[in-house]
This record gives sequence, structure tokens and C-alpha cells, in this order.
Amino acid sequence: MALFEKKNVFRKFIDSITMAVYDNPELGPEFLEQLEEGLVMADVGIETSDKIIDELNKAINYEHITREREIKRELSRIVEEIMDKGERNKMIDKYPLIILMIGINGGGKTTTIAKLAHMYKKQGKNVMLCAADTFRAAAAEQLEMWGDRVGVRTIRREEGADPTSVIFDAIQSAKANDVDVLICDTAGRLQNKVNLMKELEKMSKVISREYPEAARENLLVLDATTGKNAVSQAEEFSTVSDITGIVLTKMDGTARGGISITITDEYDMPIKFIGVGETMDDLEPFNAHDFVEGIFDE
Repeated sequence: MALFEKKNVFRKFIDSITMAVYDNPELGPEFLEQLEEGLVMADVGIETSDKIIDELNKAINYEHITREREIKRELSRIVEEIMDKGERNKMIDKYPLIILMIGINGGGKTTTIAKLAHMYKKQGKNVMLCAADTFRAAAAEQLEMWGDRVGVRTIRREEGADPTSVIFDAIQSAKANDVDVLICDTAGRLQNKVNLMKELEKMSKVISREYPEAARENLLVLDATTGKNAVSQAEEFSTVSDITGIVLTKMDGTARGGISITITDEYDMPIKFIGVGETMDDLEPFNAHDFVEGIFDE
């Protein structure tokens, strides 16, 4: 994955393996404790870290592991098993497709929408955007600007309009214009979860009623550089929406990145894409094997 050509997002953790082996050549309890500290410092959650260390300890005892290279090999296997959700890591390959983009403001949601639109357009799909975040000032203008750059139409209304009515308009336009992929921006005001949940529920009901034949994806956009805050967002948003997948943005900007393991483990959420840069092509489909190989293959 191009991600690792730019920067190993687990640099601190990889360094901690080398240091732990050097400090504890017998690979005993002190080694495991030091390695677990490295996982936590890389933003891997406590429960997930415990699981990884337990599995590694079994391998050390049963397979008589003694070398750093073997440690990395076993960690690679363990982490890949955690992160590999099979077909759930892939986007639905059915059309028409409606994608609801969910996440707080500032997490890279708008640019991710543009990258998705660009990706589908390159595949020859007819793409349309829907500016259903009518709560945030200038949200519709920003989305329309990105739509113009990509070369796709944006359905929008004035600020403060009912978001569900914008979804309704977009569905009617999508059906009339044989749109393959409709990507909908939504508001991300977690400070008022009740209103957000009601809003998302209304949108879902309108989509089901007006376009029951459309395939669905609800993607949660998380900024990897925010570490444990991103994990908290995953927990919070999972209570207000049926999340089908995660998009991790700004993975090129963190030397930790352990939240990707935590989210897939503790919340059983598959990662669909990883954002690794600023250009339209810097959105990579997630592949657990390639991802883990990029961590440990230095």
C-alpha cells in the first residue's frame, strides 16, 4: 500500500519491539509488559493490547520463539486475524448505491466524499453528491465546490433546510438521471446525539421508502491523528447509526495509528478505505494483509 511508502504509521510500535527484545532477551514477563506498553503508546486499546499479548505469549511458549524477526512474524499474523473482516472490508458491488457519510466536522469527511466520487467516476459510474448537512454554515457550498472539481453534480438546499428533504430531492434526481452512486453528506453534531439519531433515522426511512432497490453503505469517517478520540467517536456513532464501514483519514500524518486495530477489534467495524494524502487518488481500499505487511515488513 502506498501508505507505507510515505511513512510507517506504527513507527513507535515497531521501535518498541526492537527495544523490548534488546532489553529482555529471554522474552519473559518483562518483555511482554514492555511490548504491551508499546502497543498502548501506539493508540491500541487496553483490551485489544491484552488480546494481542496473550496470543503472542502462547506463540512464544508453544513455538519457542527467540528472535525479533519471529516476534514480528507472529504479531503480523495476530493483527491480520483481528483486522481481516473478509468481504465486509469491501464496498458493496451493487448499483444503484447510496452512501451515507457520517462523522464529526473536521475529520476529513468532505474531502473523503470528493475522493470517493473521483474513484467511482474513474470506474465509469454516474455519480451524484447530496449536501444533507444543512446545519453547518457553508457545508453545502464546500461540498458543491468539491463536486465541481471532480465533475459531478451536487443536490443542495439553503442552510437550515430539513436534511431529509434534501435526501428526498437527491433520490428523485438520482432515479431520473440513472445515477449509479449517490454520496450523501450528513451533519456530525455528536453533542446532540438525540437529534442526530432522529435525523439519521428519518434519512434511512426516506431512502428505504423512496429507493428500496438501492444498495446501502453507512461510512464513518475518522481522523487517525486524533487517536483515542477517534475510538470514542466510533463508539458514540455506533449508537446512533448502523455503521457498515470505516474510512480512516490522515493515516500518513501519524506515527501511531493503533486505533485502526482497536476499532476493528473492540467494535467489530470493518475498515473500507484509508486516506493517505491530499490528492484525489490518495484514498486506498483497505486490505488487511497488505496493511499488516506494511507495518512489519521494513
